[in-house]
Amino acid sequence: MDTIVFVLKILGSLGVFLYGMKVMSEGMQRTAGERMRRILATMTGNRFTGMLTGVATTGMIQSSSATTVMVVSFVSAGLLTLTESIGVIMGANLGTTLTAWIIALVGKFSLAQLALPIIGIGLPLFFAGRNKWRSMGEVLIGFGLLFYGLSLLKESVPDLKSMLASTDPALKAQAEEIREFVAQISGKGYFSIFLFLGIGVVLTLVVQSSSAAMAITVTITLQGWIGFHESAAIVLGENIGTTVTAWLASIGASADAKRAARAHFVFNILGVIWMLLIFYPFTSGVSALGDMLPDSFRTEKHDSDVGFKLAIFHSLFNLCNILLLIGFVPQIAKLVTKWVRDDKEEKQPGLQFISQSLLDVGELNLPEAENATRELAGITRTMFNHYLNVLSHPDEDLSEEVKLLKNLEDDADGLTDDITEYLVRTSAAEISTDNARAVSSMVRIASELEEISDVIYRLVQITARKYRNDRAFGEEASANVSDFAKTIVEMIKTYELALESGGADEEILKRAGELEQKTDRLRKAYNKASMQRMASAENSVKTEMITVEIHNQFELIGNYALSIVKLAYGLSHEEEERES
Repeated sequence: MDTIVFVLKILGSLGVFLYGMKVMSEGMQRTAGERMRRILATMTGNRFTGMLTGVATTGMIQSSSATTVMVVSFVSAGLLTLTESIGVIMGANLGTTLTAWIIALVGKFSLAQLALPIIGIGLPLFFAGRNKWRSMGEVLIGFGLLFYGLSLLKESVPDLKSMLASTDPALKAQAEEIREFVAQISGKGYFSIFLFLGIGVVLTLVVQSSSAAMAITVTITLQGWIGFHESAAIVLGENIGTTVTAWLASIGASADAKRAARAHFVFNILGVIWMLLIFYPFTSGVSALGDMLPDSFRTEKHDSDVGFKLAIFHSLFNLCNILLLIGFVPQIAKLVTKWVRDDKEEKQPGLQFISQSLLDVGELNLPEAENATRELAGITRTMFNHYLNVLSHPDEDLSEEVKLLKNLEDDADGLTDDITEYLVRTSAAEISTDNARAVSSMVRIASELEEISDVIYRLVQITARKYRNDRAFGEEASANVSDFAKTIVEMIKTYELALESGGADEEILKRAGELEQKTDRLRKAYNKASMQRMASAENSVKTEMITVEIHNQFELIGNYALSIVKLAYGLSHEEEERES
C-alpha cells in the first residue's frame, strides 16, 4: 500500500507540474502567439537566425516538443525550408535546457511559498481581464502551478540520506535496498552509462515530455538516489527520446516534413555519440565548473550542488552540439533527403492537422491554414487561365485541358474541406479572441474561393456546350467576353495579393471595390448589347444566351472576389472592425 501511495504522489506531483507547464505555455501563445508564429515563419533566413529563433520560441513556451512539432507543420506547409527547420530544431534543444535550471532552483529555494502568491496575482487577471490581460493571468497561474508541482515532486521523493539516518528500521532497510540496487547497476563504466541512457529514453517516451523527464531526473538526483554521472546519462537518453514526438507528428506529412523530423533525430543522435566518446572527461569538466559555484548555490537540504551541475551539463552539451554541427547543416539535410525519398506520386493539395499531445498549439497552427488558403487561391487563378485557353482555341481538341480543369475543381473542393476541418480543430483549442475571428474569416474566405472554382468550371461547361452546338461568337461578342475576362484576371490578382500580404490594406480594398463595380457595369452593358444582337438576328438567340451566361458568371466571380478582399482586410484591421 505504501508503494502505491508513493507512486500516486509522484504521479500527482508530476501532473501538477505538467498541467502548470500546459497552462503557462498556452497562455504565452495567446499573449504573444501572433508575434511568435510570424517570427518562426519569417526570422529563419539562415541556420544561425533559425537557431536563435528556436531558442527564443522554446524558452517562451517551455516545450521543445511543441516547437519541433510546429517546425514539422511549417515545413509541411512550405513556410520553412528543410535547412531553415534544422537551425530552428537546434535552437529548440538549447532553449529547453532552461527547464533544468528552473528545477535546480527549486532545490535551492522553497518556491512553493512563492507559487501560491503568483497564482493569487494571476487569478484576478484571468477572471476579470480581457484578451491579453486574461492570457497574462493564465501565464502567471501556469507559472505558479509549475513551481508548485516541482516543489511537490521534490517533497514526494524521499531524501535517501534522511532515510538511511532514520531510526525506523523498515524505512532504513528500504533505503539500503535502494542504495544497493543503484550500486549494482552503477560504477560499471560504459555499461552503466548505456543502461541509464536507455532509462532516459524510456522515461521520455512514457511521460511524452522531456521537461517532465528532466524534472524527475533532477529531483531524484537532488534527493541522493543516483549520482551525477548516472543522471547525466539519463539526460542524454532524454535527448534521444524527445525526438520521437516530431517523428510521430511527421507521419502522413510531406517528404520535407518527414526529413525535418529525421534531422532532429540525426542531430540529437550525433550529439549523444560524440558525448559518449568523451563522457568522463566532459562530466569531470562540468563537475569542476560546478565546484566553482559559490556556497550560496548549495541546496537547503544537501551540501551538494548536483542540480546545478546537471543544468550546466545539459546546457553545455547542447551548446557544444550546436557549435559542432551547425556548420554541417547542409550535410545533414543531404543525409535526410537520401533517407526520405520524394513521394513517387505527386502530392495532392491538402492540409494535415499536426498537434502535440501535451500542449494545444492552436495559436501557432494558423500559418499552415493561411498557406493552404493561398494555395486554394492559386488553384482558382490556374483554373481561370486554363479556361481562357479553352475559350480562345475553339478549333483545337482541348479535351485534356477540360479534364485537367475538372481535376483542379475537385482539388479545390477537397482543399476547402481540409481547410475547414483544420480550422475547426484549431478553434477547438482555447485560442485568443482575435485568432477566433481570424479562424472564422479564413473559413469564409475558403468557402468563397471554392465558389469561384465552381463558377469557373461552370464556365468550362458553358463553353463546351457552345462548341458542341457549333455556336460561334461574332466579333463584337468575342471582344466583349475577352475584355470582361481581363477584368476578372485583375480581380483574381487583387485577392491573391491581399492573401499573400497577410491582409488587404486600404489601397487593395479600394481597388477591389472599383473592379467589382466595373464588373457590374460590364455585365449590364454587354448583356444589353447581346439583347440588341438577338433582336437584329433571330438565328443568334441561342448563341447570345451563352454570352449572357458567361457575363453573369464573370460578375459572380467579381462578387466573390470582393468578399474575399473585404475578409482579408478584416484580418489585418481587427481593432477597427471591433470599434465600428
